[in-house]
Amino acid sequence: MKVAVVGATGLVGTVMLEVLQERKFPVTELLPVASERSVGKEVVFKGKPVKVIGLAAAVAARPDVAIFSAGGSVSKEWAPKFAAAGTTVVDNSSAWRMDPAKKLVVPEVNAYVLTPEDKIIANPNCSTIQMVVALAPLHLHFHIKRLVIATYQSITGTGMKAVKQYQTELKGGKPREDEMAYHHPIFENCIPHCDVFLDNDYTREEMKMVNETRKIFGDQTLRITATTVRVPVNGGHSEALNVEFEKPFEVAAVRKLLSESAGIIVQDNPAANEYPMPLLAKCKDEVFVGRIRRDFSIENGLNLWVVADNLRKGAATNAIQIAEYLVKKKWIGAGART
Repeated sequence: MKVAVVGATGLVGTVMLEVLQERKFPVTELLPVASERSVGKEVVFKGKPVKVIGLAAAVAARPDVAIFSAGGSVSKEWAPKFAAAGTTVVDNSSAWRMDPAKKLVVPEVNAYVLTPEDKIIANPNCSTIQMVVALAPLHLHFHIKRLVIATYQSITGTGMKAVKQYQTELKGGKPREDEMAYHHPIFENCIPHCDVFLDNDYTREEMKMVNETRKIFGDQTLRITATTVRVPVNGGHSEALNVEFEKPFEVAAVRKLLSESAGIIVQDNPAANEYPMPLLAKCKDEVFVGRIRRDFSIENGLNLWVVADNLRKGAATNAIQIAEYLVKKKWIGAGART
């Protein structure tokens, strides 16, 4: 199968190449794609160097699937061009997520919405992905009435510039103004400001979690509020979730349900100091859930602590799992149904 990775030299693109190899995705020809300034450079795939090509050349090569992680403006311009050439696009930017004509997919949750006609498929926001994986089985059984979210998000979610800012500050240096990914130092700090502020005083990241969750669960009436915070962690997002359900539940049943659900690992033994942490989730594809306990302040209330590697399940792995689903359904690749 001919596979294009758009944004192959970036932080998420690099992880995409790793995940494609690890999961043995059936790549017969890799097309690493990046901006013109990176054309001609090399990436390593399966131990061999592969030259980076430009977007126009990649479209002309008519890959079976193009996995994008190159920013919203690039996706808006180029995803339709790939789709017009017969390529199925899985896009990791925010460009198509809320487009009513495009599917927003987390395979463990709602892969069933996909059809062979979907040529541009949206990957949700990293924080949304890990959260809905944890909540989907609970929502199915007990139905969410209200959801309160607080996130603790890694610098890697901002990109390479943020990682460099953190590393400079970690060594005691002071980045120049043009080297700052944030308005404030991030080392030994927490910044309650992910993405830009909107007119309603929420950040765009916070509203992504509200709107994307409603779309994925197919319920615009869900009551959701979020506070997203950037923390000095080099890989891995954490979330404190407070959920009010419509139906009563037993905590033991919640633990059992989560432990039997795809893509989830329950780590919930406080007596032995066992609970999810980004350090332990790093370089893993699962979503880790712990601190499972009843909220006694409301009827049918539950608290959860949810952790995942934001570059993997929160971005690269989820996109590749979508592509795997398309292969399984024989909608792309050898023997694809037309």
